[in-house]
Amino acid sequence: MTELPKTFDPASIESRWYAHWEEKGLFRPERPDATPFTIVNPPPNVTGSLHIGHALDNTLQDIIIRYERLRGKDALWVVGTDHAGIATQMVVERQLNAQQQKRTDFTREDFIAKVWEWKAESGGAITRQLRRLGCSMDWANERFTMDEGFSKAVIKVFVELHKRGLLYRDKRLVNWDPHFRSAISDLEVETKETQGGFWRFRYPLADGVRLADGSDHIVVATTRPETMLADMAVAVHPDDPRYRDVIGKDILQPITGRRFKIVADEHADPELGSGAVKITPGHDFNDFEVGKRAGMKAGDMLNMFDADAKVVQTADGKVPDTYLGMDRFDARKAVVEEMKALGFLVPHVTKDKEGEEVAADFEPRTIQTPYGDRSGVVIEPWLTDQWYVDAETLAQAPMQAVRDGAIEIVPRSWEKTFFNWMENIQPWCVSRQLWWGHRIPAWFGPRIISTLEGLKPAFSFANDPEFATKSSEPDYAVVAETEADALAQLADYYAQLGHRELVVCDSSSEAMTVLLQPGFNLDTHLPVWRDNDVLDTWFSSALWPFGTLGWPEQSETLERHYPNDLLISGFDILFFWDARMAMQGMEFMGQVPWRKLYLHGLVRAADGQKMSKSKGNVVDPLGLIDKFGADALRFFMAAMESQGRDVKMDEKRVEGYRNFATKLWNAARFLQSNGVTASTAHEAPPAALPVNRWIIAETVATVQAIDTAMAELRFDAAANAIYHFVWDQFCDWYIELTKGAMDDETRAVAGWAFDQILVMLHPFMPFITEELWHLTGDRASELIVARWPQALAAVDTDAQGEIDWLIRLVSAMRTARTELNVPPGAKLPVIVRDAAEATQRRLDRQGAALARLGRVESLTFGEPPAGGAAQIVVDEATFILPLEGVIDIAAEKTRLAKALAAAEKERDGLGGRLSNPSFVEKAKPEAVAKAREDHAEKSAEAERLKAALDRLG
Repeated sequence: MTELPKTFDPASIESRWYAHWEEKGLFRPERPDATPFTIVNPPPNVTGSLHIGHALDNTLQDIIIRYERLRGKDALWVVGTDHAGIATQMVVERQLNAQQQKRTDFTREDFIAKVWEWKAESGGAITRQLRRLGCSMDWANERFTMDEGFSKAVIKVFVELHKRGLLYRDKRLVNWDPHFRSAISDLEVETKETQGGFWRFRYPLADGVRLADGSDHIVVATTRPETMLADMAVAVHPDDPRYRDVIGKDILQPITGRRFKIVADEHADPELGSGAVKITPGHDFNDFEVGKRAGMKAGDMLNMFDADAKVVQTADGKVPDTYLGMDRFDARKAVVEEMKALGFLVPHVTKDKEGEEVAADFEPRTIQTPYGDRSGVVIEPWLTDQWYVDAETLAQAPMQAVRDGAIEIVPRSWEKTFFNWMENIQPWCVSRQLWWGHRIPAWFGPRIISTLEGLKPAFSFANDPEFATKSSEPDYAVVAETEADALAQLADYYAQLGHRELVVCDSSSEAMTVLLQPGFNLDTHLPVWRDNDVLDTWFSSALWPFGTLGWPEQSETLERHYPNDLLISGFDILFFWDARMAMQGMEFMGQVPWRKLYLHGLVRAADGQKMSKSKGNVVDPLGLIDKFGADALRFFMAAMESQGRDVKMDEKRVEGYRNFATKLWNAARFLQSNGVTASTAHEAPPAALPVNRWIIAETVATVQAIDTAMAELRFDAAANAIYHFVWDQFCDWYIELTKGAMDDETRAVAGWAFDQILVMLHPFMPFITEELWHLTGDRASELIVARWPQALAAVDTDAQGEIDWLIRLVSAMRTARTELNVPPGAKLPVIVRDAAEATQRRLDRQGAALARLGRVESLTFGEPPAGGAAQIVVDEATFILPLEGVIDIAAEKTRLAKALAAAEKERDGLGGRLSNPSFVEKAKPEAVAKAREDHAEKSAEAERLKAALDRLG
């Protein structure tokens, strides 16, 4: 046994112990016969750094996995990182830009090689940081969403979904990022408030048609005037009497001259503006749905932008040449100016301070504008061909699993949100126009449109997919796991034309170049090409629970560890990741991916605001680890994680848990100095003394409390149970009660109880507990693979009752002395009145401890002498502390009465404010919460002061 240093230094032990655990393979000990327990980490982006949300999420997972490992299970925590398509490509492109290079200077293969080089050099930052947090993951089997085995699973799932009719190519609106020239997911869209405008324009009715009021036009309003170049309808509410007679009539767009119909649709709100809405289905999600309801096919909807969000000619050729090539925001200005010049702009009229009318081109408005969270550019709804998954069909099985209890969502309050989203789920766009990622296993060729005998075969070549919105006929596509299989399918398709040699191209652009080469003969050769797109990152991460276990190979690991037991996830990725794992797991494995889904909240700033770099309130978890140690940060996360609530960051609390670790360290030093060593038994040693029987019972009760809390995933309850046991029962009372009375029995019990503390605390504070485990005795194994305490020892309720009584009595005496300003060193006589026989026996046994801890000079039974005294009632007995000559009783009464009046005045003032509905309803929530806290504090203070005054008689 090594003598403990005087001070606890987290930095000196954390890296040492983590390296030891990992080197010895203790994160996944060999336990083939044990019950399996499996969790998977939400794979962080390979570009990422540890942020405070990671710290919460991974701390909770590590607590669970260490707990189950200590309980003897074959505990597997699958670890890996996500290839993060857009984020990673952006990082590498920035590096190239710094060298005056760009992605398109390289071939696709050469660029991807550079990404792999970056990953090898810089992609491990997040995993190193997870180690600093203490995450005991199975690093020996670390996965990456682009590794060979996982990629095989991704391709197989894509092909199988296509075969089953659950994955298809379709033309729909997507969130288009003009910077990356790619579709992005809803999660990658950040909505910001921007200052914009509301423009109103007159659209003339065609063919001399007029409204009921005689008007020859309809006024429409828009925040995006530029899109009128692709307008295809004006919508009015079917019950709006102003427009009922013109539904189905033609109306004209002034700039393009395009004629289109007035359609009836409930999307048009009669109470909003003029009640008429211009419909641009190719550039607005709501308009897209209106267009579909009006009978427009997606392929016929007009597109006026290219991939850079610059104006291009629409399929009907109606856009004036002057607009072609314009940036969308320049086009906005130009459209407004032209409509104004043509007399079709309706000015916005307001009155100035003098009451004079003032006209402006538009009404200023605050607009909710979508931005790409990484590119920072405004997202454009864009009509394009993409690959989609039939999410509605796949959602049925997970919904039923939740209804049947096969998947338990904790807290249950999230079930309603889950069902609401799943029941209204939209097709999932899974293609991205990037180079880094899983390339879509699809190949294309020209579609045969004529094979009539005697006629030359005709083909339809769609444009480059990037500009496929103009295509009238889609290319012919095949999906296969390998290029050889794809070419075989294409050869079969073209066999009806006779033999033609297939010219395999890497992209549609290359195929067009080949096709346009002089002398290229379609009678003998046909260009075919690979889909240029990659899969959405969430598509691959949806396979995480089984793809990481070796699927599609039917491995022993897969059979043993699927389904997973638990998934811990932030609620913010419930739909983007959790729900999609449930869909894919049930579709391909026939079972739920995990039996329980725990959704935790966000970590917010101390004032409750969401953390963001722009607000300057982001907290760096690595900085907290440097300052207070990983154990303190971990314990803070656990103690503050209350189901259904966000965690408010509080550095003072983290510091408090560092102090808690120091208290544990000092307790170990005290025990060591008194000859207490490590226990040699898992079971509690025999004990006769009440104080030892009491601490054994308290230990067992704490084990039971933690087991119950962990079964219910109440991390805060588990952390608070061990915290109060260590700080209050063991350090404050047991050590105090046994000072100067360390016999062999007490040493054995103290050593055993401290060992149980180290094991119970280990999931929360792994570093200090492992260090103390080895410094306090010779051990057969590391603490990380020790045995969890058994909550089976007989609980001595008599001993518990007696020591609890002693603690209450000493605490009451100490409180009274403090409140009455009794000098700390003064010893007081105590007279006991009305004590039952059981209490008298307790006083006989605990008299020495009471005298030492309560600073009691003498203990007698009977009536007190005349004069002021403090009276304390514990159970049936009254304990009287005479104070004549110890304090100035009259002055003390005056002091307490004055303090009581001040506390009551503040309490009543706060109570009056809180009873005022105007304050509660109109004040900021944090101000109301603060007033309630202050009211409760002053109420308690007043009660304490009144009790102290009453004690003086």
